[in-house]
Parts: sequence; structure tokens; C-alpha cells
Amino acid sequence: MAAEHDLRVAVTGPTGTFGLALAPALEQDDRVSRVIGIARRPFDPQERGWKKMDYRRGDVRDPEALREAFDGVDVVVHLAFLIISGGRETTRAINVEGTLNAYRAAAQAGARRFVYASSIAAYGFHRDNPVGIPEDWPTRPADRLFYAQEKAELEHLLEDAAAAHPDTELYLLRPPIVLGPDAVGAKVQLPRLVREVAGTVLKGARRLPGVPTLVPDLPVQLIHQDDVASAVHLCILGAGPAGAYNIAADDVLSLVDVARELGLRALPVPRRPVSAAARTLSKLPLPSAGQWVEALSHPAIMDTTKAKEELGWTPRYSARQSLRATFG
Repeated sequence: MAAEHDLRVAVTGPTGTFGLALAPALEQDDRVSRVIGIARRPFDPQERGWKKMDYRRGDVRDPEALREAFDGVDVVVHLAFLIISGGRETTRAINVEGTLNAYRAAAQAGARRFVYASSIAAYGFHRDNPVGIPEDWPTRPADRLFYAQEKAELEHLLEDAAAAHPDTELYLLRPPIVLGPDAVGAKVQLPRLVREVAGTVLKGARRLPGVPTLVPDLPVQLIHQDDVASAVHLCILGAGPAGAYNIAADDVLSLVDVARELGLRALPVPRRPVSAAARTLSKLPLPSAGQWVEALSHPAIMDTTKAKEELGWTPRYSARQSLRATFG
């Protein structure tokens, strides 16, 4: 087993928003001696100046490819995840079976820690969720949103797998919408259709200065990709005990604040009618992108005290700064 100053780390999905923020931090950390990156698309880490990374093309649906990639590593970071893309069967095969494949391969390799990027969506959008959800609040499938259903299910499946392999500690990070220079339009959180519609509306509204835009007056948490990376980095190092950690910027904005930050003249729509309409719409047979309306029915707001006190994590960016880093 390598010493803490000679950590070998495997990262699935290093070419995504989280990975692009994490890899430079690992590159600069003398305690990390080697990084194995594995993803499906071609990628050359040397083009980004990443000298520690040995990149391999592979699929999380292939257990043998994962076993080969994880051989001899101390920590596995699992970032590979699809939103709705390629149909539900393909998405589930990658997200659920692929994640379990990654954990099992990590355990077989004798990895000390497995770090999984979950989501605030794992809590679901239930009316009895408290404001300031703590980590010990139950993660429950959303009523309709497939992405959130999978996130909740996966956490329970991973916890069961970890109970069977106690030598590989499980770390779960639950970020909200992730922003930053590599997240262009929050592409890792929202389906393509939602991004395109939102982008069209935003461009149209900006062309009509002074014309008010109706915006739901609902709370929202955001986080910068670098702050997600710093939390992952601390988990890699085992800075705190294994378990789940909520992470988000310190400031909670409203969607009205977000719209105004984007240069729109926002006219607030009260929360109650928006939530009621969202609950009604979410019960309809909507396409995948339309399922995201359920998130407006009862937005989840987390308490991040545990990450600060036990993991030693502190966000560097406010929610407003994260917006500016993405859309400024």
C-alpha cells in the first residue's frame, strides 16, 4: 500500500467539467504521484500540460477495462455520468451499472477510498424536505425526474456495496448546479434541449432591454467547478471521515437574483403558484427534458456545515461569482 505522500489516483470521466477542474489540482499536489484517467472519447492530457496522467480509453460498462485501469491505485474518483442521452437503457447501463462496476473494480484493486460525485437531486423535491437539508436526511427518489431518481438509487446501491467491502471507504459528494468556465451553460446539469431553450430565451430577452421577464421567485444553490474539485481533492486525501457531504456556495440566491445577474429585468412570480404549477405539470407524460420542471415544485436547499467542519472544505467562490465565471 502506497504511503500518503505517494498516492495513485484513478479518475473516470476526467474530461468532464469536474475532471477538468480536478486534474490541475492533482498535478500540483506532491502527495499524488500518478493519475490514471479513463473515459470513452480520445483525449491527450499532454495538451493540457498534465504530466502525471496516464489516459486510457475505456467504458464503465466494461468491468475488465476498469479492473485493468484501477490495478495498483489507492483511490478511485468516479465522475463519469450521463444526463438523459442515448435513451434510458443506455443511460442506466452507464450511470447505474457503470458506477457499480467502478466501485466493485476499485474494491477488487484494494483501493482505500472511492469518491463519487452524486447530486443535490438525490434528496428529491419533496414537500417535507427541510430548508437546510443535512446529510443524514434520507435520499429519496424524485416522483418523475429520471436523473434524480437514479442519483438517489445509486447512493443506496453504493452504500450496500460499501458495506460488503469495508476496506474501500465510500465518499459521496452532493453538489447543486455546477458552474464555471468549463460548465458552459451548466451543461453537466441540464439536458441539451433545456440549455437550448434557455439560451434562446436569454438571448431574446437581452435584445429587449427594459422589457420585464417573468421569473419564479424560488431559491437556488450553485457551486463553482473549482470548489467541487477542492472537495473531491480532500476526499482523495482522506481529510475527513468517509460518508456523504453537501457542498455549495455560501450564498443562496433566488432565480430572480440569477436572472438579474444575467442582465434581465426580472419580474418575480410568487413561489406558491409556481410550485403548484410545477407539481401539476410534473405529473404529465413529459419528455425527458420536461421532467426537470419537478425541480421547481420544492427546490432542495442544503446545509454545508458538515463538509466545512469534518472535511475541512471551504468554498472559494460565491454563487454570484460562479455565475459570472460561466456567463460573464
